Amino acid sequence: MPDFPTQVDRLVELGYPRLARRSEQQLRALLAPLAPVADTLAAQTHGALPFVLVVTRALVDPYESVPLLRLPGSDPPGVVDRHHAPGDLATYHPLEMLAVPRSPAYLLVDPDRGEELRGVPPEEALPVVTARGRSPLTIDEGIALVTQAPHLLEKNHCFMLSGSRRRDRRVPALWISGRAPKLGWCWDGNPYSWLGVASAADRLAPAGS
Repeated sequence: MPDFPTQVDRLVELGYPRLARRSEQQLRALLAPLAPVADTLAAQTHGALPFVLVVTRALVDPYESVPLLRLPGSDPPGVVDRHHAPGDLATYHPLEMLAVPRSPAYLLVDPDRGEELRGVPPEEALPVVTARGRSPLTIDEGIALVTQAPHLLEKNHCFMLSGSRRRDRRVPALWISGRAPKLGWCWDGNPYSWLGVASAADRLAPAGS
């Protein structure tokens, strides 16, 4: 489990300060208010990954963060599927029911790739997720999850990001193509045997944000 300082260091190593148009010190200062929240979660949670630090598109564009994704032991960079036309990612927005924090960075609590929902059409899986008191991940959150825990994206164990939608039946998803992570999309009514529905228990922003 990467702790909060380790997750911040990883973002710095990947070049997030430059992408966010900030110095390293400025980015660290921006994220610092989340440290005590992360410490509390780490103390209360015994899961393999109590939280993931999410940097939203308000700071870093997904078209810039996806190419930074790598699979364990593999060099090819992450890609945005060619079926996403230029600018398409900006047309996806979090579902209102998620109450995603307005903060440019927050903690995603107890993320899970939802592999038990493989083969279940997204439109049927969503009520199952919400009935458990959980909510589906957004594009920003999926990128954050694979950034900090790339081992969770495995062949035949990839996942949909049903928390981000646009005005059609497309559902974004992260899977593997050419030994690299790929951000693509699937259809709401179709089953996909290799795609679960990633979800989280909560989202926590810095105090006062």
